[in-house]
Amino acid sequence: MTYKVVPFTAQLKSGDTSSVVAEQMQTIIDIHVTGGWEYQGMDTVQTLVAGNSGCFGIGAQPPVSTTYTVLVFRK
Repeated sequence: MTYKVVPFTAQLKSGDTSSVVAEQMQTIIDIHVTGGWEYQGMDTVQTLVAGNSGCFGIGAQPPVSTTYTVLVFRK
């Protein structure tokens, strides 16, 4: 069995509703199903982007936690 993980970020404009998010997800799912992939579900991946110490401490930035949403398919 082969798995494929596709990033998903909804693109919304002011006033858009959850139906716009659903349509965008459905489009991605339909494209992959047409290619022979079976949709398995949606998941989140949390990462830690390293900070930096800057130059002599000037401009130092702490690490930042980031969460991504992914759609999982299998063939």
